[in-house]
Amino acid sequence: MHTSKTSLDIILNALFEPYRARVPMVSYINEAMIKEGLISEESEIINDHIAFRTLGVSNLGIASFEKIFLHYGYEKRDAYVFEGKKLNAYWYAPPNIKYPRIFLSELRVKDLSLKCQEIIHKYTENITSDPVDSLDLDNSAEIGEFFHKPLWHLPTKEDYLNLLKESEYAAWVIYNRYYLNHYTISIHNLAQGSYNLEKFNSFLEHLGVTLNSAGGKIKTSKDGLLKQSSTVAEMIKAVFAGGEALEIAGSYVEFAERLPLPEFQHLQSKDINRTQRREGFESANADKIFESTFTSQTKQRLK
Repeated sequence: MHTSKTSLDIILNALFEPYRARVPMVSYINEAMIKEGLISEESEIINDHIAFRTLGVSNLGIASFEKIFLHYGYEKRDAYVFEGKKLNAYWYAPPNIKYPRIFLSELRVKDLSLKCQEIIHKYTENITSDPVDSLDLDNSAEIGEFFHKPLWHLPTKEDYLNLLKESEYAAWVIYNRYYLNHYTISIHNLAQGSYNLEKFNSFLEHLGVTLNSAGGKIKTSKDGLLKQSSTVAEMIKAVFAGGEALEIAGSYVEFAERLPLPEFQHLQSKDINRTQRREGFESANADKIFESTFTSQTKQRLK
């Protein structure tokens, strides 16, 4: 196993920089946090987790994608099932707490209508071997390039819209591919622990940031110890095969507050470390966070 700190940093940076360029909200929020005094510089932001979306077809999906991060010391943890959205997911714990958790989801393509399956297979059928197997996993630069390398042809606008009708997740992946879906600002680490998610959401809305309202602006786990919110996805100009263009959902920013476990709730926030806070994820929360890229949320930008 190759767990070089430098190599993993290179890989994560290769993911983050294109994401940052596509999501202007990242810089907008970061600059506002500096101005507000929540952080003095961007390097102080703790990235709770990053997330990717994949297609559950031969040679792709979780089984392929996870090989990269398992190689760098990440450990596979809990499984999640999202029946309504036809998704499976896992989260992965990092080799060192300085790195973000990873949330990796996969569309159960076989559960879609035959029409949608045919559309997806039209683009993925030429992938006859696992593309990750051809990578030198010790070459961090090569891995960084892989995340932005198109594995299938650009979809047509017609195919994109047909997928959108049945699975907005499928439509997102067929165009956006392996782009970083979101990164997550750890709220309980801001301003020496003086901020909670309710207060931070108010700060964001005062800035004019549109939040995902699916299931409420704050999604709270059953135990009350994990709270999450997110921006509505940035709209990007998608140019499809044949040159047709359309504004579609790109990526977004998430915010997470992990409260201390019951046995540590008597401690002051500044004295609580990561291992003493709520770990993992919550299906009900994640189910609604997925909708940050859905039309039901992005249409809020048009109001």
